[in-house]
Amino acid sequence: MMPRVRAPELPQNSTWFNTDTPLSIKQLKGRVIILDFWTYCCINCLHILPELKYLEQKYKDSLTVIGVHSAKFDNEKETENIRQAILRYDIEHPVVVDSGFQVWQEYTVRAWPTLMIIDPQGYVIGYVSGEGHRDALDELLEKLISEHQEKGTINFQELSLNLEKQRQPLITPLAFPSKVLATSAGLFIADSGHHRLVMSSLEGEIIHIIGTGKSGLTDGNFSEAEFSSPQGMAFDADNQILYVADTENHALRRIDLQRQVVETIAGTGEQSRNIRPDGGAGLSTKLNSPWDLVKVGNTLFITMAGPHQIWEMNLETGVIKTYAGTGAEGCVDGLLTESAFAQPSGITSNGEELYIADSEISSIRGVGIVEPRLVRTVCGSGDLFGFGDVDGQGENVRLQHCLGVEYADNFLWVADTYNHKIKLVSPSTGNCQTILGDGAMGLQDGQGKNSRFFEPSGLSVMGSKLYIADTNNHAIRCVDLSSFEVTTLQFQSLCAPDVCVPSNF
Repeated sequence: MMPRVRAPELPQNSTWFNTDTPLSIKQLKGRVIILDFWTYCCINCLHILPELKYLEQKYKDSLTVIGVHSAKFDNEKETENIRQAILRYDIEHPVVVDSGFQVWQEYTVRAWPTLMIIDPQGYVIGYVSGEGHRDALDELLEKLISEHQEKGTINFQELSLNLEKQRQPLITPLAFPSKVLATSAGLFIADSGHHRLVMSSLEGEIIHIIGTGKSGLTDGNFSEAEFSSPQGMAFDADNQILYVADTENHALRRIDLQRQVVETIAGTGEQSRNIRPDGGAGLSTKLNSPWDLVKVGNTLFITMAGPHQIWEMNLETGVIKTYAGTGAEGCVDGLLTESAFAQPSGITSNGEELYIADSEISSIRGVGIVEPRLVRTVCGSGDLFGFGDVDGQGENVRLQHCLGVEYADNFLWVADTYNHKIKLVSPSTGNCQTILGDGAMGLQDGQGKNSRFFEPSGLSVMGSKLYIADTNNHAIRCVDLSSFEVTTLQFQSLCAPDVCVPSNF
């Protein structure tokens, strides 16, 4: 802990969310304040949200958490995009948009996430960076509140807030769909905002809704199973099995379509805090934000976004372990054991190499699964701040927080998420070209670059069609690859879990 210093005042002329009026340190005198410096792309920032929610609920009459959104990527500076992130991650505390890093600099912050603790008299008494500090903060808050209660300097009163989710409820049929998978059995959609999976025909006719729509970790039949922000999927057509990266449960799930049963096959439901995890038996190994999956033979390869690694699971033995990446965040090519990734979020394969959407370095990586098993950078700068929107070749290419990648016909389709575009990459030459989207965020059908998307994050090819999870538009888009005509898929009889109860399909 550091010596007490007077907390700099918060900006009153900035955009605020989850509150009708800007908050000030002076106004909150008598309460403990935690300032959470975050940016919505950052996996570590997302990991501490449940920790903050726990503390907010435990000390709701004496603690105020304020998110200070200091954007990394250009796209994250847009206030509407920050609002969507608040809705997507169910953030229930006030958030101030820290334009130009004003608050960041006044509090001399150096890393995301950083939590700044302010006592009831308006003094900064300490800070922590990174994640995993819940218990230490809990202990500190209890002590701080007790001390100020004795001094008579605490104000016990629950703060009344006007939440974005009350103004803009998630009542769309799909909510922040993160990934889509087109298969011979139909279309699978990770309906992340509704914590469920939707299965439809390729034309949009609903076949199954898998999950109650409530966040939880429950196995069982389709109507009782629970997920928490599920994302990537892989399908075993021979056995009619869907594998799911159940991201916020830190688990892998197995969905048997014939038996209509959901089972957990890896993860304990708790996030791994191990910096250099070794792996082991699936059900006894803690995972850390599995984001996407691809099945090659009897092996499931997983982008483990939390520890910046690629993992593998042997589906016969149930053993899960690290495949590539030291756990350091960065871009290191070469041997599997020496390589480094930065929040890998999308994965696909041609059977000889894995292709990774490495989001925090805005690059596409190749990972060998046959000898010599080396890691390479296909395109992108490989730098944590080397992002932009530049087509071209290899290291001259600039993407912005790409989240999805799909191999088809010797090319890679890439969801260049924060550029609101779909691009085509040659894995052999590293050439990258924009095919869909004009770069403005929106929902617009049309041909090629005359179309618009809003943070698309997943894609899948089936025959002559490309399906796109257009995340912030709460939509699935369908592209005719012969004409590049983009249309929005309509799902008859699909509705949000809290809006209506679907029939049994």
